Amino acid sequence: MKYIKILVVTICVLLSACKQAEPLVIEADELHHSIDHVIKVMIHDIFSPPVASRIFAYPNIAAYEIVALNNSKYTSLVGQLKGLTPIPASETPVNYQLAALISHIELSKQLVFSEEKIEIYRDSLYISWKKKNRNEFLNAETYGLQVADHISQWMDGDNYKQTRTMSKFHVISEDEGRWQPTPPSYMDGLEPHWNKIRPFVIDSAAQFKPTPPPAFSMEEGSDFYKELQEVYDISNRITAEGDASEEVQVAQFWDCNPYVSVTRGHLMFATKKITPGAHWIGITKIACKKSESNFDDSVFTYAKTSLAIADAFISCWDEKYRSNLVRPETLINTYFNDNWKPILQTPPFPEYSSGHSVVSGAASIALNSIFGNEFSFDDTSELAYGLPMRHFESFDAAADEAAISRMYGGIHYRSAVEIGIQQGRSLGDYVVANLNMKSK
Repeated sequence: MKYIKILVVTICVLLSACKQAEPLVIEADELHHSIDHVIKVMIHDIFSPPVASRIFAYPNIAAYEIVALNNSKYTSLVGQLKGLTPIPASETPVNYQLAALISHIELSKQLVFSEEKIEIYRDSLYISWKKKNRNEFLNAETYGLQVADHISQWMDGDNYKQTRTMSKFHVISEDEGRWQPTPPSYMDGLEPHWNKIRPFVIDSAAQFKPTPPPAFSMEEGSDFYKELQEVYDISNRITAEGDASEEVQVAQFWDCNPYVSVTRGHLMFATKKITPGAHWIGITKIACKKSESNFDDSVFTYAKTSLAIADAFISCWDEKYRSNLVRPETLINTYFNDNWKPILQTPPFPEYSSGHSVVSGAASIALNSIFGNEFSFDDTSELAYGLPMRHFESFDAAADEAAISRMYGGIHYRSAVEIGIQQGRSLGDYVVANLNMKSK
């Protein structure tokens, strides 16, 4: 009997040793969760909207390039994005989805300030994957980090580091048509040199230079004066209606100001939110989940949308510091009502064109090219900030609402909104036409 027990134990040990490790299957939800976590860290670190767009773009490109190596449905972005060279091939068989996610996490960690927050999340995943299949994980980790290093070296050539040490924006205080810092913090103009960042797809920052805004004039009846008066009148009307006003709800839903300064007595603090780009990345996730996109297709969707968003910010910021136009709040306080405040806090950079309008126009075109022009969805991106879901019948409808929200919020004139969304859509059309990401 004793020998039988020993034999049984021996057989069990041998069977256990021979049993193959569980294959690692990486689903789209793991990509969505990872991006959600990165967004939380970005909110904590308070990145400006242009910088946030860069943080989305590079990790998505790295993940996409790995996927494109293993999925004949997709083609590499080499030769399509400025300066991008082929990523190295893996020397051993590798789980490409896992390597793509590892590369995405690693580059995201490099691009934020609070690296330890990404590391804690990353390590929890690594432990789980290593327990399930140590060899498969280690192979994917080696390759994913190799690709991350390759993309990181390319990323370092986009002039971002150089712009960190460039001069602050010079305010022309003697010209009332030019931008002035606005209350309550009177911050310096953010990212005045963003037009020097290397574009991804567009030829140059000025390629989609919009028509100029109406000439500055405080003469009653001038086009500019009419637009200023319109902002003031709309704000007064919808403020009187209170929070139940549809326009107020629209303005608040699309606020997307990553740093809102709040003053209470002698205390000043900030409330943090997602940026415009992050809102559209959230919509990208919603669309992927509704369409039940798999991991590879989700990576493709994030990459294409984030490229349109990143180039949109470069284009928009080029115009902002060219036209250098004063915000409505400055003029309304000077000429109409010195106690007036916009519904949304005026962000710290020139007015024209509207950043949210340009970015929304570009993102909607990118998403249309993937899901179609009549893709309806429930936008839950702002639930975490106490704002209810809004339903949209299409990406275009969402972009149009995002654009007009800036007028409702009292921070943009009509021209910045209407011309801005045209600027974004023209840029989006170019990105879609010039990116060959799917095999024919």
